[in-house]
Amino acid sequence: MKVDLHFHLEEGPYSHRWLSRTLDALRNTSRSSGKEGHHSLEWAGQLTGQLSDRMRQGCFSNDWLDRYLTAGRAKGISVFGVVDHLYRFRECRSYYERHLLLDESPVGLIQRQWLDQVCVASLDEFVSFVTEAKKDRPDLLLGIEADYFGGGEAELERLLSGYGWDYVIGSVHYMDGWGFDNPDTRERFAQLDVLETYGRYFELLKGACRSGLFEFIAHPDNLKVFNFRPADEAILLPYYREVAEEMIRSGVGTEINTGLAYRYPVAESCPSPLFLSVLAELGVPITLSSDSHFPDDIGRLLDEAANAALEAGYQQLTIYRERKPYTLPIGSLSDHSV
Repeated sequence: MKVDLHFHLEEGPYSHRWLSRTLDALRNTSRSSGKEGHHSLEWAGQLTGQLSDRMRQGCFSNDWLDRYLTAGRAKGISVFGVVDHLYRFRECRSYYERHLLLDESPVGLIQRQWLDQVCVASLDEFVSFVTEAKKDRPDLLLGIEADYFGGGEAELERLLSGYGWDYVIGSVHYMDGWGFDNPDTRERFAQLDVLETYGRYFELLKGACRSGLFEFIAHPDNLKVFNFRPADEAILLPYYREVAEEMIRSGVGTEINTGLAYRYPVAESCPSPLFLSVLAELGVPITLSSDSHFPDDIGRLLDEAANAALEAGYQQLTIYRERKPYTLPIGSLSDHSV
């Protein structure tokens, strides 16, 4: 079975690059066959018309969602989990304002501008759209990716309550208010001790596990995003084991997330093969995610991820419906009722 339990319908900031990438995704998932008429004036007009429709309708539209599902089904994906980052929603802005560095420092100014640019959507609209879409798409699940901040558990629980999630993904993108995966602030890594920083990062991951708020943890070693890692990864083995043990105690899983492998300089999925071997040894539940932000990336590198899981010793993937776990065999495309 091939699943993709973590993909996004949109992500800012809304730069020229984002606009160009959206146009590429529309072209790559066009329903027209062949290449007839490509680079003609008529073709350009049709494509810009699609872009105009996409901008007018927004990302919470059946056309945009179905581009993901159609492309994914063609790749053999049987279960889809659409999520969004909590920081995209106006209802959740105060949560981020309390925990992010948004002062007059260089990092604070960059992050304040970033939050203004990305916090533009409605949580109610997202949930309503996906809930309605699920009615005639039985392979679709509703998730949310929520950032964990130590001390913010009660506030986060309030924000998440009252919605019909199939699962909630916990993630750590921030340390001391700094968003370490933002390329505009990556220079800060040069000031940090590698081992001490990984120690603090993994303490946050363990706190996320203990919080009881999440079904699984996203990209569990994404601190490596810009190749910030020790020369000898084996030095991190005690941390890997501590996190895996906490996942088992807390009853949470994690994912093989391929997003860092095709979108970031580290060019490696999360977790690393060594980390994955520890997770498999302890029996931490695992799922597969492309972390795609555009429909033509759905399922990207998931065959490699499934093979990595099998090689590490996994035989099953875990998915979630109505916040309950279900297991599916890896590598089988047989029908499964979940």
